[in-house]
Amino acid sequence: MTTIPIVFAFDNRLTKPAAVAIFSLLKSAHKDTFYDIFILHSDKESLDKDVIAKVSDRYANNRITYRTVGDIFDNAFEIRGITTPAYYRLLIPRIIPEYNKVIYSDADIIFRQDLSEVYSTELGNNYFAGVKDPGLNLSEDGLKHMSSLPGVAVGNYINSGFLLINSEKINKDDIVDRLITTARNKWKFQDQDTINIVCSDHIKFLPPKYNMSDYAYYYGLEHSEKLATLYPLTDFEEDIVDGNIHYNGHKPWKKWCVNFDIWWEYYRNSPIFDPKFYFDFYYSRLNEFDQLPLLKRIKILMRYFVYGIRKNP
Repeated sequence: MTTIPIVFAFDNRLTKPAAVAIFSLLKSAHKDTFYDIFILHSDKESLDKDVIAKVSDRYANNRITYRTVGDIFDNAFEIRGITTPAYYRLLIPRIIPEYNKVIYSDADIIFRQDLSEVYSTELGNNYFAGVKDPGLNLSEDGLKHMSSLPGVAVGNYINSGFLLINSEKINKDDIVDRLITTARNKWKFQDQDTINIVCSDHIKFLPPKYNMSDYAYYYGLEHSEKLATLYPLTDFEEDIVDGNIHYNGHKPWKKWCVNFDIWWEYYRNSPIFDPKFYFDFYYSRLNEFDQLPLLKRIKILMRYFVYGIRKNP
């Protein structure tokens, strides 16, 4: 039996997506994989644990442990709807000291593979391992942002939505305090910028399959020559089929987005499936386009018209 510790951090706004993420994690596990799941949450909030229990109770290959976080990040900078629990991953080596190596995952991920292989990754002197972020490393805005971050090299910026954490090394070198101090700045990408700045010389890069973001699909399918500068396209061709999907942009339980249908399929098969929630989402969008103001509809049509000409000159 392989025991893999994995950590999530969220508040009650994300209990449903988190339950779906955990469902996909357990559903994709090998028979000899046991997930020791830790959930970090604020000590000021009574987290809805029942919805998580519905998923956990269906499978025998897991254990759920809840741990509260104090007020250290209560006044932390928030932007783009990303709230305080995003910073909790910076504290994992201290909050979960019983493991030398831990996986962290955002709650907006669908797992389509077992994590035994990535957990066995040797980290050496690296503090974190993560997937290079196509949006930050390749886009014009991303490159401009990276140039403002001290010590971060273009092409080496990782997405913090899925991390392999070398807790033993981080605790030994007392890196958590540096992360906390750096996080007090109002970084645009909060915890993610913090990790890339503090640990820029101690990051190992993972294959893209563990964290396939919206931008991974965009660049892989529309600008493959750019994506090839980050990792082999042969990896991408395989990973669009069975890679872990990270909804780091639009959320599928709120609106249409890349791979939204895959999230809903997992939700529909999960123990927390609510027919009314499912029906309301789709029914409300049947006439979504017709209900838009005329000017908005014209803008959408023009955008696709111009885009179509550019794609097919």
